[in-house]
Amino acid sequence: MIIKPKFRGFICTTAHPEGCQAQVEEQIRYVLEQNKISGPKNVLIIGASTGYGLASRIVSTFGCGANTIGVSFERPSSGKRTATAGWYNTAAFEKNARQAGVKAYSINGDAFSDEIKQETIALIQAEMGQVDLVIYSLASPKRTHPHTGEQLNSVLKPIGQSYTNKNVDFHTGEIKSLTVEPATEEEIRQTIAVMGGEDWQMWIDALDQADVLAEGVTTLAYSYIGPALTHPIYREGTVGRAKDHLEETAQILQRKLEAKQGRAFVSINKALVTQSSAAIPVVPLYVSLLYRIMKEEGLHEGCIEQIYRLFAEEIFGGSLPHLDAKGRIRIDNLEMREHVQAEVDKRWDTVTDQNLVALSDIEGYRKEFFQLFGFEVAGIDYEQETNADVAIPSIDK
Repeated sequence: MIIKPKFRGFICTTAHPEGCQAQVEEQIRYVLEQNKISGPKNVLIIGASTGYGLASRIVSTFGCGANTIGVSFERPSSGKRTATAGWYNTAAFEKNARQAGVKAYSINGDAFSDEIKQETIALIQAEMGQVDLVIYSLASPKRTHPHTGEQLNSVLKPIGQSYTNKNVDFHTGEIKSLTVEPATEEEIRQTIAVMGGEDWQMWIDALDQADVLAEGVTTLAYSYIGPALTHPIYREGTVGRAKDHLEETAQILQRKLEAKQGRAFVSINKALVTQSSAAIPVVPLYVSLLYRIMKEEGLHEGCIEQIYRLFAEEIFGGSLPHLDAKGRIRIDNLEMREHVQAEVDKRWDTVTDQNLVALSDIEGYRKEFFQLFGFEVAGIDYEQETNADVAIPSIDK
């Protein structure tokens, strides 16, 4: 079929297999051009098919030479419907990992469930014995609690009072004022249950009980703080409460893993173009301004550059990671430089529909969003038919 991007709100409902493969292989090339990392040998990535999770899998394999198991919940193609981008990403990763002679296994299913945890444990026991790195990079708007069966949904809302600020429609470049009403206590509770640290702890407990965590194991989860202008909707809102819980969980896991000489960290990463961030009010405009400034300064990093630096300089750099006062790794240090944020604030106050292109990287934002789904990738002829039915080797035997 000839595959074109189709949208439902902020969701792209199609994905291009060749474009996704090209994007994955570009990240692999970047890592292969860097110095090798003396890092983990057997890695489990929970949430491995897009964004920081996918980048972590690529750096683990092509930077460290590690075997990987990736857990994700993606949809294969069916009839005239394409697979999700994460499905195509995983297929491309496995193909390249196997060509490099490295083990790569993928499990497709609900990572919140006990069944997927047990399936993963059985695969570790059969193929690796133990894992020495566990990355938790799950991004989901909802969760079925494995013990109670409760259907939980997260929301992106401020707490205590409504929040009004600028927002941009990156498809049209139109800037409008947006008001978001505050969350209820029940919405706060459910957001913490979906996006907090409970499931991360459940994973580590299950892996530990099955004795598949190696001596000296490291576990890592990803988070974000961002600037003051996004705090009401993000860090001081419902998602921020969930991130607080995630960071508290890291401290609990650190104490738990000390018996194995293990470590648990939260890495605060840079703002990037993702399907999730595109849906957060204020963030697309902030990221568009930030990208323009960081590119002008030569400071910009994407997912793969961030995770390579995290592995090479912080987690497996031969010395202790640089931690902030709350024990977090701050790989967002370039984004949060004072002069960068001062320039964002200056442009934020003056940006309008008329000067958006001059002050921001809105075109870069839009292009990067499309590339998440395999579109607008150089070298791909989107007028040609392509086969949407792509297999993941370890799933479709």
